[in-house]
Order: sequence, then structure tokens, then C-alpha cells
Amino acid sequence: MTTTSTTSVAPTIVPLVVPPAGTDTAATDQMWGVLGMLRVQRAYEEATWGYDDFVEPPAVALALMHRREYSDRLTFLAVADGVTGEPEAVVAFADVVLPLKDNTHLAYLEVIVDPARDVAALTTALIAAGEQVARERGRTTVMLWSETPGELPAGDPAALEAPTGSGRIDGRNPMVAALRTSAYVLEQAERYSVLRLPVATELLDEHQSAAQDRAGADYRLVTWRDRTPEERLEQFAALEQRMSTDVPHGDLEMEEAAWDADRVRYVDESIAAANRGYVLTAAEHVPTGTLVAFTQLQYPRDRDGFAFQEDTLVMREHRGHRLGMLVKTENLRQLLEARPATARIHTWNAEENSYMLDINVALGFRPAGVVGAWQKKLRD
Repeated sequence: MTTTSTTSVAPTIVPLVVPPAGTDTAATDQMWGVLGMLRVQRAYEEATWGYDDFVEPPAVALALMHRREYSDRLTFLAVADGVTGEPEAVVAFADVVLPLKDNTHLAYLEVIVDPARDVAALTTALIAAGEQVARERGRTTVMLWSETPGELPAGDPAALEAPTGSGRIDGRNPMVAALRTSAYVLEQAERYSVLRLPVATELLDEHQSAAQDRAGADYRLVTWRDRTPEERLEQFAALEQRMSTDVPHGDLEMEEAAWDADRVRYVDESIAAANRGYVLTAAEHVPTGTLVAFTQLQYPRDRDGFAFQEDTLVMREHRGHRLGMLVKTENLRQLLEARPATARIHTWNAEENSYMLDINVALGFRPAGVVGAWQKKLRD
């Protein structure tokens, strides 16, 4: 689908033609759209957060575009003055991600705009393009996330309170304005936090020792890196499936995800395709021999300054034993051993998830911003 403009004021929206796998990233004639997207994302991330940790190298971005077994992905580019073929002409883009194995009623939409441009207008145009695809593919609900540095104080007239009762979104953000104009509803707020490393060994020792005392002999730690052991595939799939039901989602219309050993292996391979490594620590319930908690940290292999805190889960029936703190402290040790030059870790948590936030704060994570989770139910 293509939406065009007859003037130079409103950029043209065109679908991204994904170059073949393995395309030379210097081949601008084929890579211009991908390179333009990354240029826009870098401008956005640096203006918003002050670093470009979330921007993938071109070869990685291209490789991930070709991994489509569990979700399809369509991308739209907004190009200035209708110019195509030049990375510098890309001023915004939207990714539409369509789950294929579960939650097939959903379309996940991401919109990123060059901050020097008209953010609200471009966001509105790209949302419309994404929604049209969602309708064409039979999706009934669209979800999109907005980002704001910092958090407004309670009572600020510009603050939008999340309906969960935790977290405030800055209503002056131009993307937020576009979302409200486009009839999206704020459903949840997530806290974006950053941990500056190193963490004092004494602090890890203190928290891990106290957590181990609470857990007792019924739980022991299991760790691995980069590839899930064959004997743990099914159990780890069960943990990932519980991530879709046991963590707070507010009123977002997410159904239980379908996980099995094949999907676990696929994700391991996708992490490798992104040129990332990971460390993972799980807690095994000794009497039953099953995994009941885990946490994972990922890091780029070609840049050693940062890492990402990915999923953390303690199964509901095993909460109250401080397993969250236990796996997180050990996994921080594993990361510092694998990547000692890591300077910061990024993480995101639902604002109402006070238990996990308390663990993060105790380990030294500090709030950096708020992410709003927005939802729209499409009508015929």
C-alpha cells in the first residue's frame, strides 16, 4: 500500500522493499531504505536518550528483517519531497509486526520520526498506513508504545495517568498527541531504568546471600550462555509461555503465547543473528527438578558498552522466596564475567510491578523515562 502526497510539505509514504539476505550494506541502491531508517532512529535515540544503544548495525537490521517464522513485518518509510533511493530522504518510518502463531488478532506498530520534523503529523500519517495493513490482514487490535524521558510529578496538569494507577505519561509529547488524535487509549505505563556499572561486589554479595537464605535448599541456580541446553528446552519454553500470563499487562488484549522447544531454539538463533550474546540464570525447584524462575541479559558482541535486561519471571506458585533477587544477582555476576567492560544495562518494567521494581532499585537501577502502552480496537 502506498499513500502519496502532491506537495513537498507532506512527505510521501512508501513501503520498504527489503533487500535480499546478505546484500552488501554499502549498496545504497538496494539498502537506501534500511540505511535511512537507521539514520532516523539514531537521530531520535540520541535526541531522546543521549545515546544510540538501540540502533542495530545495518547488517544486523537486514538479517532480522528476514526472520519471519513467528511474525511477519512490514515497514513504511516517509520520504521528503517524494524522493526515493536516497537514505537522507527518509524522515520517519513505521514497522508493523503481525504475530503468526498466537495473538493473531494483534498488530504491533512502532513509529519513529526524525525529531527535527513534524513529529505529530508524520506519526498520524504512519499510524494510518499501519492501521490499513492491520485491517487488510484481519487484525482487530493495534498496539503502539510512546517514550518520554523522565516522569512528570503527580498532579502536573500535563500528566496522563495510566489506568493501572501507576505511572504518568507527558501529554505534551507530540507522539502522544498524535496517538490521542488517532483514538488510541493509554492502557499501561512502563518504567525505563538504567543501571550504571560496575555494581559493588559487596552489594551483590549482600542481596544474593539474603535471597539464598530465604530460598533455602529447595532451590538451586542453573546458568547457561547463548544456547539453551537440550535438556532444558521444554522447561524453558514453559517459563516463556508463563511470561505471557504471569506479568502485568493492564487491559492490553494479549492472549497466552504458544511456546515449545522449537520456538526457544528459534529465539536463540535470532539472538545470534543479531550478533548478540546472552547470559541466563534460572532457579530450579529441587524437589521437582523443574525450572520455576529465570532472568536473561543480552549484549551486542561488537559493542561492549551496554547490555539489555530481557525477560525476568518467577512463576506465581513459587513467589515469596526471593527468587527474583536470587537469579538477578547471579546473572549480573555472569554478565560482568562475560563482558567486564559493560557500562550500563537497560530495562523496562510495568509501573505496577512493584516487586520487580524494588529489586531493580535495590541493585542500583535508576528511572530514566516512561513508556506508554497504547491500544486501539479497529472498527469496520
